[in-house]
Amino acid sequence: MSKKIAKIAKLQFPAGGARPGPALASAGINMPQFCVQFNDATKDRQGDLVPVLITAFEDKSFTFILKTTPASILIKKAAGVNKGASDSKETVGSITKAQLQEIAEYKMPDLNANDVEAAMNVVAGTARNMGIAVVE
Repeated sequence: MSKKIAKIAKLQFPAGGARPGPALASAGINMPQFCVQFNDATKDRQGDLVPVLITAFEDKSFTFILKTTPASILIKKAAGVNKGASDSKETVGSITKAQLQEIAEYKMPDLNANDVEAAMNVVAGTARNMGIAVVE
């Protein structure tokens, strides 16, 4: 018999840096146990922000799925800027096609794209909205 789902939560934590707090408390899970499991699973991604999808069950058990780092963070890192433009018509930096492809290949599991070209278009759109140009 399957467990009854109590809640599904989408949260973001620094890799290896999850700590008990209000965000986890609202998920209704065993916070220390989650933190240990999450930190062990993300210790090789230090410095990244890791989105996680937590499924909490009525018996306080849980499962979680790690997602890839948000494209905006990867684009800012590749362009060497601290933040995107406040107006999408303004340009604050640029990335190369090679960097764009690398980000798209990394993001493929989480994107609604059938191939790398489509994923590159999705990531390029994010970059454009952030005021980051894609150059040859």
